[in-house]
Amino acid sequence: MATSAATQDDKGMTLRTRPLTAQDLAAVVAIDALLEGQARRHYFERRLAAAKREPTLHAQLAIDQNGTLAGYVLGRVLEGEFGRVEPAMRLEVIGVKRPAQAHGMGAALGAALEGEARRRGIRELRTAATWREHRMLRFLDHGGWSLGRNQVLDCAIDAMVPREARLQMPDEERHRDPNDYSAAQPCDFEPLARDLVDLRVLRPQDLEAVARLDQRITGRDRSAYLRHALAEAAEGFAVRASFAAWVDGSIAGYMMARLDMGDFGRTSPVAILDTIGVDPRHGRKGIGRALLSQLFVSLAALRAERVETVVSHADLNLLAFLSRAGFGPSERLAFVKRLD
Repeated sequence: MATSAATQDDKGMTLRTRPLTAQDLAAVVAIDALLEGQARRHYFERRLAAAKREPTLHAQLAIDQNGTLAGYVLGRVLEGEFGRVEPAMRLEVIGVKRPAQAHGMGAALGAALEGEARRRGIRELRTAATWREHRMLRFLDHGGWSLGRNQVLDCAIDAMVPREARLQMPDEERHRDPNDYSAAQPCDFEPLARDLVDLRVLRPQDLEAVARLDQRITGRDRSAYLRHALAEAAEGFAVRASFAAWVDGSIAGYMMARLDMGDFGRTSPVAILDTIGVDPRHGRKGIGRALLSQLFVSLAALRAERVETVVSHADLNLLAFLSRAGFGPSERLAFVKRLD
């Protein structure tokens, strides 16, 4: 549980950091709407509800100025997203009402989040910001953050769905007899990637099979992260698009993504691809491509505009796969801060 701490600003006003509560919702939404130019009540309602359900995965703090809420910061523990090995605290949202800015409140909120991370044994903070967010970049610079080595990639959904390349069957699988009318004939409507693989929505009961496959691929046990992600979707605390590919009655691939409605100051829905994996025994069967194909179609129906993910600079195979799928460098940059 986060604790309260009191200091004074440069005008002698009392500043107190404390846990954010449901009673702060209206004030937070009002401050955020003035900062972002758009009310995001639903986003903050979801984040507060998620924190109440899984308090060990969230850090949500407020700062009061002479007893009135003046700012807030929301953090989320990264367990296994993006292939992580060690846990990290992700700074999701930070905001200070305009009249109270430039008085050290952002720094106080950042320090409170760092303290909460340390209390939980977490030694790394992560976040992301576009290169055009000059105020945020200055905040990160003054706070001792560094540019991360991971790459943020994204892809526009509306550009990919209508242009998705049709797949051709391998030559050796095509019949050559021109009189055999049962053979597949050339046409303008070749099957899409998702049509050639048995894809199903991931369910909580798939957890054990997915965790086994994930450990075989990554060499790490990420069952806690997978369990939390599936539970979020099943219980309505997050909008997720997660799928499994089945071959001969077993899961041969999986993908987990979520719809982000406000992290990092976003005002338009963006999908975050958390993880994707394919059983090496079923490589080169189009499974990864099929999973992405289904993701794009599902997210287009949810009116998401882009898909974003974070990839280690050393994961050359995944970088190449995503590049072939249409992903490219994002305008959003990854930042990290190590806590000594």
